[in-house]
Amino acid sequence: MMMDDLPYRQVGEARKSGIVCVADHASNYVPDDVPLGIPAALQDNHIAVDIGTAGIADRMARRYGIAAHIATVSRLVCDLHRTEDADGVVPTNSDGHLIPGNIGANIEDRLARFHRPYHAAMADWLDAADPELIVALHSFTPVLESKVEDRPWDAALLYNQDDRAARHAIRLFAEEGLNVGDNQPYSGKLLNATMDRHAEAHGRAYLTIEIRQDLIATRAEQARWAALVTDVANRTALALKGS
Repeated sequence: MMMDDLPYRQVGEARKSGIVCVADHASNYVPDDVPLGIPAALQDNHIAVDIGTAGIADRMARRYGIAAHIATVSRLVCDLHRTEDADGVVPTNSDGHLIPGNIGANIEDRLARFHRPYHAAMADWLDAADPELIVALHSFTPVLESKVEDRPWDAALLYNQDDRAARHAIRLFAEEGLNVGDNQPYSGKLLNATMDRHAEAHGRAYLTIEIRQDLIATRAEQARWAALVTDVANRTALALKGS
């Protein structure tokens, strides 16, 4: 649910020059005045929300002191992890599912109501915090409905031009015995809108982490991964200081 009609919520107090977390796809909320025309069950599907990321981001903020900027509206309403001019910023289909309510939608209205306030607030928040590292949390489905694709990874790191932090994190997650993807299951060179804008454009180090959704479906699993992501983020930040 959106708080005070804002498309985001902020949890915790960002420590100056510390680590922060962002979660662009953390919510499946669809406002009543945005009829998507899809079965209600699809709002709990991966096309509507990055399952598990809200729980991880919340726990990282409340238990480990990593403040979070968390989306409060579904990506089917407005995809906050796309540029304003991207075809999928208001998607009309996703993984084989038609989103009829978005066909002919007023995209400018969605951008003004959701996308721009989300990113303007994030920009101000990051400018004030001046973080040493940003953790961008995402999750991916192990099985797509629209095509057959092998997705064996437990987690993956995405990046565009700046892979400084990702290189350390790939190694650190692998040392935990995980199958770690390198720019999988999507390439950060193609899909990195939020970190391109708020990290790479400002020279800020970041980790875009994709976690397989069946590993973070329960609160216990989210707690485990919150601890693991926090540990890897802290060790990555330390490694960057020494490089």
